[in-house]
Amino acid sequence: PEAYLIPQLFEKAKKGMIIKGLAKEKIIHFMQAAVYATSLDRIILLLQIVKTLAETEEYTPIASAHAFYKSNESETLRLNKICTYTLSNYKKEITLDEIAGLSNLSVTSFCRYFKMMTKKTYVDFLIEIRVSHACRMLIEDNYPIGIVCFECGFNNLSNFYRHFKKVTGMKPFEYKKKYLRESAA
Repeated sequence: PEAYLIPQLFEKAKKGMIIKGLAKEKIIHFMQAAVYATSLDRIILLLQIVKTLAETEEYTPIASAHAFYKSNESETLRLNKICTYTLSNYKKEITLDEIAGLSNLSVTSFCRYFKMMTKKTYVDFLIEIRVSHACRMLIEDNYPIGIVCFECGFNNLSNFYRHFKKVTGMKPFEYKKKYLRESAA
């Protein structure tokens, strides 16, 4: 009986929530207090946040009830196949024809399907994977930026720099410098 608020919160949260008013202020206060709290007090603050979220009517749903598409098992397997293939082959050129063929879809159908399932284009997904591997190589393996660029599937440095900055918000050397500075602190 004590946990009746949890299903209520999950139902609200399905659509996303923009918290407003007093509830927003309370949650901000709890989160700020959690920064300096002990581990047990953090748990208590987390429960207060959950309680506030579950009880509040001061919110706006982000999406309509019809905004979510429920995939079936075969579509989940298809998406898994696409992701697995991409993670295994991100270093080489992957064309939309190639990935659409792997999915047994036309290029147009594949692009629509992928966007519906992931809320991003396939090209953006591939670039994010390449950039995340570039980040890892820059900080873990200490490779020069030129080598990282080509090892992660980018064809030229200017393209690499542009996409890296778009995804991370900084240039590769700035990212590496920031990481080294933070790890030394």
